[in-house]
Amino acid sequence: MPDVIRIVQADDELWQQYDALATRSYGHPVGDITRLRPHADIRVALRGRRVIAGGLGLLVPQFFGGAPVPCALLGAGCVAPEERGARLSVDMLAERLRHLREQGAVISTLWTTSSGYIRRLGWEAPTPVFAWSIATDDLKKAFTRSRLPVEHGRTTQADELQRRLARQWNGSVLRPHWWPAWIDAKQHLTTYRFGPAQSPTGLLSFAMKRSQRHGMQLTVHDFWAADKDTVNEMMALLASHHTRAPAIHFRRAALPPYPALLHRLHRYRPTAEAWHPWMFRILDLEEAVRLRGWPDDLDTAVPVDIEGENGENWNQYLLEVKDGAGQLTKTHTASEIRLTRQQLAVWYAGGYRTPAAARLAGVAARSDEALSRLLHTTAHHEPWLPDHF
Repeated sequence: MPDVIRIVQADDELWQQYDALATRSYGHPVGDITRLRPHADIRVALRGRRVIAGGLGLLVPQFFGGAPVPCALLGAGCVAPEERGARLSVDMLAERLRHLREQGAVISTLWTTSSGYIRRLGWEAPTPVFAWSIATDDLKKAFTRSRLPVEHGRTTQADELQRRLARQWNGSVLRPHWWPAWIDAKQHLTTYRFGPAQSPTGLLSFAMKRSQRHGMQLTVHDFWAADKDTVNEMMALLASHHTRAPAIHFRRAALPPYPALLHRLHRYRPTAEAWHPWMFRILDLEEAVRLRGWPDDLDTAVPVDIEGENGENWNQYLLEVKDGAGQLTKTHTASEIRLTRQQLAVWYAGGYRTPAAARLAGVAARSDEALSRLLHTTAHHEPWLPDHF
């Protein structure tokens, strides 16, 4: 009789097995399994006392509508190659989420190359993700240094600026106190802050790696700017590396979704590379709506049909937004809009900017007027998640 598979929290011995398994599964060491151990909930699947799958989870808020919403960030998931094909990953995801939900998570986010597979389990990509590369000489011609103060190093004030700017986007992480040190140690980042010391307006972090033949490869990880002048100064500082770095690379999702390059380059020839997106799922509908931020000037009510968690039935809800608060309650009112769980996640993240985009994604609505009212509730912030985990 085969051993029964159990999913448990990892102790010291099981954590070491999980670390070794991840190296075998990914083909390289996964340093976050060690670095994040003090902060993560680590679950492993056992056949007897042998670890055959594992994954870590972080209970960290993400901003939506300007408010921090408790989120289960999932990372470093793996299944032993010889155990694949038996839906073990599905059971692992469910068990990992169960414990994080018990700790307060109402939404969940992960990065994965298996986007089609994860989508079938209830997650959806709210927005496309791109990495950008631009010749350093092109940046140098387009952006020039100004008198804005620039200092090397991270400060408490700079981290506070990052959190304040992250609040302006849907999906950006409310970084806990340990987050910057983790990322700096992991990526060996060089960080600059811009503007007055006590009230900085920009934070720029990048990694440098020697090229095989000459110079170096420079990759931007953090690009946070409070205004256009700071954007220009940050681009100009990157351009000052032109003698060593032939190109500036912006890691996937590192560059915010505004046209900083579009309007300034003398010759528009950057390269955009599509990457696997971040995937998002709502775990608790009512709580996710209650905890999210909502515009103060809205007063609207939209009856909607929402697919059940297992896709087996549909439920009628009334979405009400008034005076900066939102609630989702079950009702028997005839609905105007029908949303799958995946479509609901994109709406929540502000991923549908127009009724046309929502309809092309399969959202069914009785009228564009009703659909516009629904989309307007979450369109005040754009989706952007520059953090990786």
